[in-house]
Formats: sequence, structure tokens, C-alpha cells
Amino acid sequence: MSFVSSAALNNVTLAMHNISTDVLLLAQGSQNGPVGPEFGKASPIGMLIIILMLIAVLMAGWFFHRRYSRFRRRAMFAQENGIDPFDQEAVDSALKEAGLYDHRKKSKF
Repeated sequence: MSFVSSAALNNVTLAMHNISTDVLLLAQGSQNGPVGPEFGKASPIGMLIIILMLIAVLMAGWFFHRRYSRFRRRAMFAQENGIDPFDQEAVDSALKEAGLYDHRKKSKF
């Protein structure tokens, strides 16, 4: 029979204890979290980007609403008068004759 010395056994036990503690510490991570005077502060550029994106979304909605309203108005007029709604020249001339032509500036978008 071979006997393991108590010193060797203590070294193995100590090594196992160190490994389990390291694994335990790695698994738990830091419980304090990031702290300090600069943590959680946003850049003023972020607010500017959010405001610009909000303006872009509102403008896109406004332009879509104008375009859709104009399209629906022209389509309803064409349907009531028996004109092909995709024939722009015929619809424009009929709208001018009826005095309903929209002279507002059309969007470039």
C-alpha cells in the first residue's frame, strides 16, 4: 500500500480550495458595479442625435400625410368624373376646369 503524506494532502486540499474560490469569484463578478462621478452621464451629442431623429420622423410623417391627402383627393375626383386616376394630365386638366387644382408647391421628396 502506498500512503500519501499529510503535507502532500494538505497541498492538494489547499490547491482545490484556491481553484474553487477563483471560480466562485469569477462566477459572481463585481457586486458593486461601476461607480464614480462620471458613471451614468450621457454626452450632449446623444441628446442632439435624439432630437434630430425626432425631427426627421415628424417631417417624414408630415410629408407622407400631405402626399397621401393629395393623392386621395385626386383619386376621388378622378373616380367621380370617370377619369383614369393614373392619367395625370387628364386629371390635372379636369381639376383646372373645375377650379379645384392645387397650386401649392409640391415637395421634392
